[in-house]
Amino acid sequence: MELILWRHAEAENAHVGRRDEERQLTLQGQRDAQRMANWLRQHLPEDVRLLASPALRTRQTISALKLPFELHADFGLDTTAARFLAATGWPDGDGSVLIAGHQPTLGRVAALALTGQEQPWSVKKGSVWWISLRDREEPGHVLLRAVMTPQLLEND
Repeated sequence: MELILWRHAEAENAHVGRRDEERQLTLQGQRDAQRMANWLRQHLPEDVRLLASPALRTRQTISALKLPFELHADFGLDTTAARFLAATGWPDGDGSVLIAGHQPTLGRVAALALTGQEQPWSVKKGSVWWISLRDREEPGHVLLRAVMTPQLLEND
């Protein structure tokens, strides 16, 4: 199984009277999401399933791929790492799944998937962490295939 975690790109600051779920990407966030989407399109498997938190900023981030995606509450602002991973099918699922989500959950998910222990790891805005289950017959054989940030793609 391939688990691809994509943190939403830079979003506007919270405003009084506006729900956190309604925050949208800044212009820089839109550029970063597009830059990362261009890189992802070159590397994603054809059968990848695209999922996102219902929050506006994650929908805007994943929309940069210009591919159909599904919204799922288990990837939202109030989820847990365990609930998040269960919703992806990790580690027993097949195929590839890309999820646009939020920090601190994505850091905790990455730590849990890679080490079996939930830890408060940091995932930068707009970045992708690509995790692969190498061998289902031997639990724990997990590979961190890539960590990519929009800043590393600035010349693309």
